[in-house]
Amino acid sequence: MPLKNNKNAKRDIVVIGASAGGITALLELVKTLPEDFPAAIFIVQHIAPHSESILPELLSSRGALKAVHPKDGELIKPGKIYVAPPDHHLLVGDGGKVLVTKGPKENRFRPSVDALFRSAAYIYGPRVIGIVLTGYLDDGTSGLWSIKRLGGLAIIQKPEDALYPDMPTNALEHIKEDYSVSISELSALLVKLTAESAPKKPKVPQKVLDRLEVEVIIARRDNAFQMGIINMGKLTPFTCPDCHGALTQLKESDIIRFRCHTGHSYTI
Repeated sequence: MPLKNNKNAKRDIVVIGASAGGITALLELVKTLPEDFPAAIFIVQHIAPHSESILPELLSSRGALKAVHPKDGELIKPGKIYVAPPDHHLLVGDGGKVLVTKGPKENRFRPSVDALFRSAAYIYGPRVIGIVLTGYLDDGTSGLWSIKRLGGLAIIQKPEDALYPDMPTNALEHIKEDYSVSISELSALLVKLTAESAPKKPKVPQKVLDRLEVEVIIARRDNAFQMGIINMGKLTPFTCPDCHGALTQLKESDIIRFRCHTGHSYTI
């Protein structure tokens, strides 16, 4: 049964970002998730763009939930794990659909954790549970900020529990987390949280929503210039390392990011 959109919805969208060490952490998580888990799970695990990924098969064999590389436009179903295919963004779309796109890279990654998190926050708001796991650098921090801003929950793996603590450490530095737990504690916490009703959407300035919408559209369509992203921040003298286009500076609280006119995105 596809995911429903109603006023009495639970916290039924779980988005997870991981990089180095992530496969070990994800396998540990799924083995204890129950067969009747009521939420849909979306995973971005950084992987080389031209590698063949067997992560869905690994996750399916380790736990009770079925994991897949979804097709673009596939309907979201609770109790299913959607894994980003190599060199494609995994996004949450309107109408309860999964989107698989080749929008601009973020921090030279595609798939991007931030792109997934922003799309989930924009569409589902308080129904979203965002999770940052082990990895290098800081992919996921900006997206987790958006999840929190729109009423969702932020869970961050304890850095001392992570094989590579950079991603959790950076997230904790910039985000007021709801929970910081070890992988061994995460499954039970998710079962508890997904049984709760989602709160009402918080009041968010229209300017924040407008920019978030634009960034979600860019990840879908690769049309940053037409969407006017350059005018949504402060133009800088720097140029994009990928395409050498002009970079505009964007701020989210104390998080500083940059986007170029073609949509490539970088953190400071």
